[in-house]
Amino acid sequence: MPRSELRGYHWRTPIAKYLDAMKPTIILKPLVILISVLIMTLGLPAWAVDLDRDAAASVAQRASGGRVLAVESVRHDGRAVWRVKVVTPQGEVRVVLVDAATGRTL
Repeated sequence: MPRSELRGYHWRTPIAKYLDAMKPTIILKPLVILISVLIMTLGLPAWAVDLDRDAAASVAQRASGGRVLAVESVRHDGRAVWRVKVVTPQGEVRVVLVDAATGRTL
């Protein structure tokens, strides 16, 4: 080909053409993976935390000095807590909230 005909012609390798065609996939695939991981992380149930049900019951029993009646996982002020219902030695029924991440009573 004469040089005058090559002026507007841009020769590209097949690899460059393939990469240009894959640019949306190259950008979107990591984004989709990141969004999926975030959704799975945020969707964890309240009991999938550091402190288990038995440990929360022990903390509440030590804090109140009573007997544990029930333990359930709830959300309180945006964080996972264990709601432990206890009967004190005086016969009163009390609810003790135990932070599931730290193990402290609230």
